[in-house]
Amino acid sequence: MDMKALKTFQMIVKLGSFNRAAEELNYVQSTVTMQIQKLESDLGVQLMERGKKIRLTEAGRLLYEQSLSIVQQVDSLQTNISDLQRGEAGHVRLGVTEPTGSRRLPELLGKFLTQYPQIRLSVDFANTPALSGRLQQGELDIALCSSPDIGSGLYFEPLFKEGFVMLLPENHPLASKPVIEPGDIQGHRLLITSATCPYRKKLQMVLQESASVPIDTMEIGSMTALPHYVKSGLGIALVPVIALDPLPAGTIAKEVVGSLIDMTFGIMTRSPYEIMTSAGFRLYRFLKEELSV
Repeated sequence: MDMKALKTFQMIVKLGSFNRAAEELNYVQSTVTMQIQKLESDLGVQLMERGKKIRLTEAGRLLYEQSLSIVQQVDSLQTNISDLQRGEAGHVRLGVTEPTGSRRLPELLGKFLTQYPQIRLSVDFANTPALSGRLQQGELDIALCSSPDIGSGLYFEPLFKEGFVMLLPENHPLASKPVIEPGDIQGHRLLITSATCPYRKKLQMVLQESASVPIDTMEIGSMTALPHYVKSGLGIALVPVIALDPLPAGTIAKEVVGSLIDMTFGIMTRSPYEIMTSAGFRLYRFLKEELSV
């Protein structure tokens, strides 16, 4: 069924005249007549009784009533497809690490969705190795995280550096020191994240730089939970500065001496040459503009 002919039919019914419909649609009258004749031929029924006044046949009334929603749905579909092609609609699956996902992302995504309200977002939280695996499996479109392992085959574009501090209970013996050196932690319980966590690897690099090896450690599986364990006096922890806004009551943050005391974060995708959805590219470009230092 020709959608143009269907729209012409609806306009004739609305205006009650072939001539007025032709003027409204900017057609010559012969075009309007031919479209209606073809529509009747395609359907095998007469739709109108021509005369001084146009009257719909029973088939014409049925077609008019049911075609209103059909045309509306087709128009809506065409609009949605156009929005999709322009990157103004679609679904983007974003992966992010903590605390970036909780601290940096909500405000940014609110701004993004204000600009592109037809785009749907899914946000998944995991550490960088897990996000790398999900990207490789095609389960994510973009990830915002630390750099992946060498040899992952993933593309990583650095955007900003996350600073770290040593978080201590306020009554801790090291609380009086102006800065903390890696060697200072000897003899104090160190709270660490899981072995696959990039923050754990960062801590190991800091300790290796000073040849320090803490004896007393306690593994806490969540970076978000670490400040609460420090507050309870269970130990000290190297945590990203962004996780301490506000600083938990009963704790104190100290600068740590060392050349490796920050971590690079950025956008990770499967390949810079892989065709990304238009909506995915819009989010990629938005995050790059908002987070680049």
